Amino acid sequence: MPITRKILLSLLLLTNVSSSLALNPMQKRVGRHNVVTCAQKVDHSGQGSPDSQYLQKREVDLASLYPEHNISVPIDHFHNDTSYEPHSSGTFDLRYWFDASYYKDGGPVIVLQSGETDGTGRLPFLQKGLLHQLAQATNGIGVVLEHRYYGTSFPTPDLSTKNLRFLTTDQALADMAYFAQHVIFEGLEEKNLTAPGTAYFGYGGSYAGAFVAFLRLVYPDVYYGTISSSGVTQAIWDFWTYYEPVREYGPPNCISIHTKLINVVDIILQNNKKYIPQLKIAFGLEGITYDDDFAQLLSYPIGGWQGRNWDPEVNDPSFDEYCGNITYPSLTNNASANATANIRELLHAGGYSDYNSALTIPMINFINYIKTIYVSPVLNSDGNQTLDQAYSTHNQTFYRQDDLSQTWRSWPYQYCTQWGFLQTGSGVPSDRLSLVSRLLTLEYNSLICRYAFNITTPPDTEAVNKYGGFNISYPRLAIIDGEEDPWRGASPHSPQAKNGGNRTSTTEEPFLLIDGAVHHWDENGLFPNETTATLPPAPVKEVQAQEVAFVKAWLEDFRAGKA
Repeated sequence: MPITRKILLSLLLLTNVSSSLALNPMQKRVGRHNVVTCAQKVDHSGQGSPDSQYLQKREVDLASLYPEHNISVPIDHFHNDTSYEPHSSGTFDLRYWFDASYYKDGGPVIVLQSGETDGTGRLPFLQKGLLHQLAQATNGIGVVLEHRYYGTSFPTPDLSTKNLRFLTTDQALADMAYFAQHVIFEGLEEKNLTAPGTAYFGYGGSYAGAFVAFLRLVYPDVYYGTISSSGVTQAIWDFWTYYEPVREYGPPNCISIHTKLINVVDIILQNNKKYIPQLKIAFGLEGITYDDDFAQLLSYPIGGWQGRNWDPEVNDPSFDEYCGNITYPSLTNNASANATANIRELLHAGGYSDYNSALTIPMINFINYIKTIYVSPVLNSDGNQTLDQAYSTHNQTFYRQDDLSQTWRSWPYQYCTQWGFLQTGSGVPSDRLSLVSRLLTLEYNSLICRYAFNITTPPDTEAVNKYGGFNISYPRLAIIDGEEDPWRGASPHSPQAKNGGNRTSTTEEPFLLIDGAVHHWDENGLFPNETTATLPPAPVKEVQAQEVAFVKAWLEDFRAGKA
């Protein structure tokens, strides 16, 4: 289909963060450019979007419905570990929200770990979705707990590399255990609702999914059970397989055309360099200095796959819209037929003479899409921002900023030091076309590690994988994944896991794969008046029902004194 106003409204939501970032699992790898650019002057967050005012209103309503609270926790839980020297004896405020609407004596506390983002984004789950369902079914208290170094939960006065030393998964796990052992809920002060006297269950999706899986292993006497949804339990430095589910499950014609177009670009950038200026001009990207930045930008649209969701309120349609544009049989809106001769010359230079006629219209529509979605919003903005400022990864000055307003630093520090997950094109085997440019190497994607933190070596992935990686397993640890999730390759359902990622699911150790699902689809929910015959989808409803059933069974085991 042609580019339409719907596409523009859904995609002109640039959050301009750096293009080199290995996106955290919770970020949508989409045309919205949810990565960090060197300059954040252009911000179209919600401008021109019909739902932006609604989203703001919803946030205000939820903030009044669920007031924020803070618990004072230690900055440093591990004074015997030299990696945290100089140690700190101080404390900081860890933010949380809760809903006790369904609580009855003997009910559990269900804590949703918000992960690598501001916790306010998780407040809808107190109102609908799995957290709400579990609280209602068990007469429990639902909690959203913010992760240290996100939102307002900062233990240090700035985000310098020195002061980020307390940002490790181990320290954050200790925070969540401390919370369960010390929290006093407002309005329920007369009750002792701390662990281990009260049953505590944990839930998390993506990074937070891996987090609560580790929580169950490290603090089994504090959290009686946890649900790891799309948990990325295996830290991987070169995570080139991120895009393979898109290849496997995406529309075949779209994937075939897209990989050829990216290959044309790569051949010119790597082997036929005299055509590089002509190629950049065709895309309107002559203002991009570095070839790898240019290649990165052209790789953005395919990343919208992760943002697909069954819940209409949070679904990101950009992947389908992009595919609709490059597979459209004629020129899309504003695409110029005058470019035909130039495009055919570029296709020839990119090694696709035999496909020239078949790829000419897709290439023109690809160019038109990039210009419309990425180029025009920058050049037509009021901030006088250049394309290099918007999309370059090579601005060292930007990465040196480390005051508390530079909240983008937290997740990169985590993946540069422990988690990895750099989504490269260079790692893709040579027997297949890559879905992203092969100029996206480990060296390029890790520039932020060097520039922001002076880290020049791979992360200590063993600090994560020591908990079991692909094969993590523990009583009352549930593993839930999506069949089509690009992060499945870092989860226990990965083909690289033991037995090809296949296990027998039991009430004691549930192991469930949601048919057709992408990233932690079980977390979302609808109000009763929003449900239809097809929403939520049957596979999601079935898994959520199983989750409620096994948590209720776990609660009975707790009450019976089962260890």
